[in-house]
Amino acid sequence: MSVAVLFLLGLGLLEAECRCFFNRTQDHCVCYNLSQESVNSIIQCLPASVVEFRGGDLERYAAFPISDPDDNTIESLGSLGFRKIIFGDLLVPEVLLARVLRFFSYTHIQELVFDSCVFEGRGNWDRMAGEDLPILSLRFHNVSSATLTGREQDLSSLSSFLGALQELSVTTSCLTSLPCAIGRLFTALRSLDMAQNSLGDESLMPAFCSGAFPQLRVLSLQRNNLTSYHSVCEGVQRLRELQHLDLSQNKLRAAPSSSCQWPLSLRSFNLSDAGLEEVLTPLPPSLEVLDMSCNHLHTVDVSLGSLKKLFLSQNMLEAAPSIRNYPLLDTLHLDNNSITELPWDEMKNLRDVAAADNPYMCSCSEAGGLQALAAVGQLGQGWPQHYMCHAPPHYQGRLVEDVPVSVLQCNSAAVIVPICIVLVLIVVAGAVSLIRSRPGFIRSCPRM
Repeated sequence: MSVAVLFLLGLGLLEAECRCFFNRTQDHCVCYNLSQESVNSIIQCLPASVVEFRGGDLERYAAFPISDPDDNTIESLGSLGFRKIIFGDLLVPEVLLARVLRFFSYTHIQELVFDSCVFEGRGNWDRMAGEDLPILSLRFHNVSSATLTGREQDLSSLSSFLGALQELSVTTSCLTSLPCAIGRLFTALRSLDMAQNSLGDESLMPAFCSGAFPQLRVLSLQRNNLTSYHSVCEGVQRLRELQHLDLSQNKLRAAPSSSCQWPLSLRSFNLSDAGLEEVLTPLPPSLEVLDMSCNHLHTVDVSLGSLKKLFLSQNMLEAAPSIRNYPLLDTLHLDNNSITELPWDEMKNLRDVAAADNPYMCSCSEAGGLQALAAVGQLGQGWPQHYMCHAPPHYQGRLVEDVPVSVLQCNSAAVIVPICIVLVLIVVAGAVSLIRSRPGFIRSCPRM
């Protein structure tokens, strides 16, 4: 236990008043402003797998002497059950972080998070050269630090650590660039999240240069300053293993003509809320999931033979796309458009259909088709309360579910005509029967 306290001392987290709260259900302990006198409060966090430290100024500990751990300390650090550590609302001198980070090599911590922290100064990372850390996930949210440009040589000492990372997240941190040499350090990275930053079109090609992020599968560039669809394509086309790309909440525009080829490995593409007024082309040819919801699309007329899921909610579509263009499609979302009729006969083979909050023309065939889809569970959430009739006038404002679709209501001719035929046949049969029963009823006409 004393070793754990020494570990926290080394991190400079022992401050004024201590408050620790351990949630046993979530196995999560949160500590605010730790103090050296409040050891008991720290001890209650030792069984937790997730520990969160919030509040404090570590600048006063920048010159704190930290010696190499002895065998007992190493053994005690290895016995800690921490798997994830979160540092929040802290001022972190980089020189202190550079000296303390090597302590993590003796723990089983797999995820390290910095939330709303300010990194100050410039540390010496030479002692981290060759150090292997158990950390596989590194996350920075709403942090500020010196620019990464010109830091390539400093961070090269972290190549063993960075080369083993599988997940990296740098979000809401005003990131404007990522030098090529730094990207090449992440040789095993599978997921990179750089959402809500200030990356522009010109920053992508240097960030994803040849040799950078060779194993990257998942990339989020959500809500940056990207505008050119063609430039983004050129920027990521060297990522040969990329499978999921999120470009949502950028304001993308189409190029007059683009010959750029997206990575053939790309399977999932998020273009939601990207200001689209038309479908941008070319699309990745092997897509299985395409999200273009929350745009201004009036029509979607593209063919993707491998597409399985298509999300088009909150657009301006007046008609659903032809299902024949997507032979493998099993999911189609069309909520909040201007669609009056659905090709419900084409949708019978889909597994998941969502088409709520559209102005439906409640003809017998349309209402009957929607009711049939709902009966087999294909419409999912939103049915029936968000499926309303817009026309004809006598059904306006009614639920599609309440529209009568019986044969008598929808096609009276189909009922009346057979009845009339039957009546005629009965009359004819009666007449024939009468004639046969009274042979003299029909007399021969006199000869002239």
